[in-house]
Amino acid sequence: MDTQTLTPQNLEERLIWYGITGTYGFYLVGGLYVMAPVLGWVLVFYLLKKLWYQNVATPAQERIHIPLAVWIWVIAMLVMEIALLIGHMDWGLGLAKTLKSSIGWAKGWALMAIFPLIGCLNIRPEIIYRAAAIVCLQTLILLPLLVIAWLLHLPQDLYVSPVKLVGGPAPEFFKVSLYNVSHDGGVRWYLFAPWAPALGLVANIYLLCALHEKNRFWFWVGILGSIAMVLASKSRLALVVMTVIPLASWGLSVLIRSWALYLAGGVSVAAGLFAPQLVNLFGDISERFRTARIGSSRVRETLGRIAVDRWRDEAPWWGHGIIEKGPHLVEYMPIGSHHSWYGLLFVKGAVGFLALAIPLAWSFVDLILKAQASREARLGLAVIMLLFLYTFGENLEILAYLFWPGLVLLGIAHKQPLRNPLTSASVTRSAT
Repeated sequence: MDTQTLTPQNLEERLIWYGITGTYGFYLVGGLYVMAPVLGWVLVFYLLKKLWYQNVATPAQERIHIPLAVWIWVIAMLVMEIALLIGHMDWGLGLAKTLKSSIGWAKGWALMAIFPLIGCLNIRPEIIYRAAAIVCLQTLILLPLLVIAWLLHLPQDLYVSPVKLVGGPAPEFFKVSLYNVSHDGGVRWYLFAPWAPALGLVANIYLLCALHEKNRFWFWVGILGSIAMVLASKSRLALVVMTVIPLASWGLSVLIRSWALYLAGGVSVAAGLFAPQLVNLFGDISERFRTARIGSSRVRETLGRIAVDRWRDEAPWWGHGIIEKGPHLVEYMPIGSHHSWYGLLFVKGAVGFLALAIPLAWSFVDLILKAQASREARLGLAVIMLLFLYTFGENLEILAYLFWPGLVLLGIAHKQPLRNPLTSASVTRSAT
C-alpha cells in the first residue's frame, strides 16, 4: 500500500491513527497516560453499540465477530477486578481505596481486554503499521536534538504536566524530559515513556509493525526508528527481545513446513552433541545479563522474594488488594514491582496470577495454529511472546497505555480463521 491509498477509512481507524501518530503531542501536554484509557473505553462502547444494532441485514464486511480467545481475555480481566474487590474486603481497605483501585483497574488491566476487543472492529493492521512508522520517523528527527541537549547540559526535566491532577501512578507518567542520567552517571532517553525499559517495550512493538510494513521507505524508517529507541533506552531486556522475538515468531509460524521439520531435526542433533557447551554459554550470558546492572538486579530479586514470602504467608488466594512500599533494603520500591507475576501474587493472589497466565497461554496456542497460514496471526504471536517476556521485567498493567497498539493487533490476529496453509495457495502467499 502506498501513502496515497493508506488513509483511515472509518471512525475506529481514524481514532487509532491519531492516537498513535499523536504520541509526542499527547506526551508534551502530559496526556498520554489519559489518552489511551479514554480511547479504549470510547471505542469499546462504540463496538458494543454496533453489536447491539447488528442483525441479519448487516453487511458481511460490517459484521463484528469476537473470537473465543478475546472473550477469554475479557473474562480474565473481569476476574482481576473481582480479585481486587475481594482483596480490599479481606483487608478492610474501605470504600475510598476500593474505588481508587477500581479506577486503576479501568486504566490498567481492563485495557488488556479492551484493546483486543477493539481489534475485532473493522480496522486494517496496515493502519497501525504505518502509524507506528510515523512515530519512528518523529523519533529519528527528535533524537539528535535530544543528544545535543545532553551535550549542552540543558536541564534534564522540563516540567510535570498539570494533567497529573487527574490521578496516576507517579509523576513520571506526566513528566516531560530531554534526557535522563542514571545512578551510574550514564545517560538514557525515556522519550515518551515513564522509564527506559518501558520505551524498549514500545520500541519492540513498533519493530514488529515495521517488519510487516510493505512500503520500503516506511519499512526502513520503522526498523531504524525502533532500533534507535531500543539503543537510546539502554534496556537489557529490550535488546534481548529485539533479537529473539522476530526469529522465534518466524520459526514457530513454519512448524508444519517439511523443510522446517528437517531443519529442526538437524538443530536438535547438533544441540545434543554440543549440549554441555551450550549450557555453559547460556549460563555465562545469564550471568552477564544479571551483572550488567547488578544493583538493579539485586533490588528486583529482593522485591520478588518479599512478594512471594508475604503472598504465601498472608494472602495466598486473593492477595493484599493494593501495592505496598518496600523497606529500605529495596530502596522503598513497591513490593512486587518490576515483575508482573510477583506483583499479581502479592496484590491479587493466586487468582490474579491465573487470570493472566490462562489468557496468555490460550492466545499462544491459538496463534501458533493460525500463524502457520496468516501473516497477521504471526504478528499476534510475536506480540504475545513479547508480552510474556516482559512480564518478568515490568508490571504489564501499568504500561498498557503505551503498548496498546500491540493489543489491537492481538485482537486482529485472533480474528484470523484457522486454515491449512498447505492446501490454500492464497493463504500460503500471505504467510510468506
